[in-house]
Amino acid sequence: MNIAILSKGPGNYSTKRLKEEAKKRDHRKLGVELDLFVFSDMVGSGLPMFTPRGTVLREGLEKYSNELRQRSGFEKVFVPHITKKELYEASGHWAKFGDELFLVKSQETSDELVMKPMNCPHHTRIYASRPRSYRDLPIRYLETTTVYRDEKSGELGGLSRVRSITQDDSHVFCRPDQIEDVINNLLAAANELYATVDMKLRVRLSYRDDSDAYLGDLKLWASAQDQLKNAVIANKLEYFEQDGEAAFYGPKIDFMATDAIGREHQVATVQLDFVMPERFGLEYTAEDGTPQRPLMIHSALLGSIERFLSVYIEHTAGRFPIWLAPEQLRLIQVKDSSELDEFVDEIATIAREQGVRVHVDRSNESVGKKIRNSEVMKVPYSVVIGEKELETKELTPRIRSDIAVEGRPEKSYQFEAFLKSIAHEAKGRVRKSSL
Repeated sequence: MNIAILSKGPGNYSTKRLKEEAKKRDHRKLGVELDLFVFSDMVGSGLPMFTPRGTVLREGLEKYSNELRQRSGFEKVFVPHITKKELYEASGHWAKFGDELFLVKSQETSDELVMKPMNCPHHTRIYASRPRSYRDLPIRYLETTTVYRDEKSGELGGLSRVRSITQDDSHVFCRPDQIEDVINNLLAAANELYATVDMKLRVRLSYRDDSDAYLGDLKLWASAQDQLKNAVIANKLEYFEQDGEAAFYGPKIDFMATDAIGREHQVATVQLDFVMPERFGLEYTAEDGTPQRPLMIHSALLGSIERFLSVYIEHTAGRFPIWLAPEQLRLIQVKDSSELDEFVDEIATIAREQGVRVHVDRSNESVGKKIRNSEVMKVPYSVVIGEKELETKELTPRIRSDIAVEGRPEKSYQFEAFLKSIAHEAKGRVRKSSL
């Protein structure tokens, strides 16, 4: 992960203070404390497993990324996790990344198989499975799936660098005149996502230099670089340009997000590819009936979900917004009684019907300890339920400080209205409580 630690962060913190704050926010520490993910020597290094709570985070982010892309015409595809070695020989990945691939042995055939390290070669096979017309383009595929790379053991660290990498991967096959429109849609989606997760976004425009390290027509490169820049300007994104940082197959946009303590992370990318369509002989029929080569655009809004989570957990310090919180509501029952049991169960049932993630605490701890436990787990809403609440059918929520509206007095709510409010906040992906 590319991280630049700034010398001064929010509040003009010193470098020492920033390092102290970063230590408190370490995602590996919070992952254990908040019960989000685990590692096991029996499974292997660099292979994280996510608990129910951590899986809520993964799936919430994946769902949002998919929604944003499907809104602009992306369609889901699915490919297997193993493939014949020759697919990557054809794409050029074997020659460049062969040492990073996991090899798979078949007991039935002589096929040389590998665990997929990326999805783009597979997606070209779906594109090439039938004739394509200029009218069909752009064709947009998305697949949030796990790929596998044999990273060096010494380079693995928490979720920042892993061997099982889940990507919100996208590939577009388009005509040269469609590049700017496609990029506009992707940048608009990225703008919306990073605004929702409250991270300032800027981009690096990565261009070719004058060396011979790049493939493809110079005029096509020049046009593509202009279209990338125009799209970034149209989306009002802060940007900077850097020669020599392009991929060998085309220019790219690298997304740089700044977290709550001023560190900048490279989180995702949009890349133009002139080479893979050529290597696989991809074609479409132009308006004049001639065969033409499409361009390929690789993109991801989150990039590696594991790596993004390492950034996001530290950005929020584990205080996730309502829509992503693994546990949105905790009901703290004061004492055991059949009437209280029934009332608390009724609230929990209605909450789940509304889509609210709720946990009932009927432990033998004191009420004060139960409240503290909820605070430690950074639950957005906690409600103590006793005889008063049973009688009035009203709840007085304790709202986590970072989502509470400053200065708003504590208030009681009819419990069904309260649950509807939480469900509405989650659906709207808001950052602040409306209560």
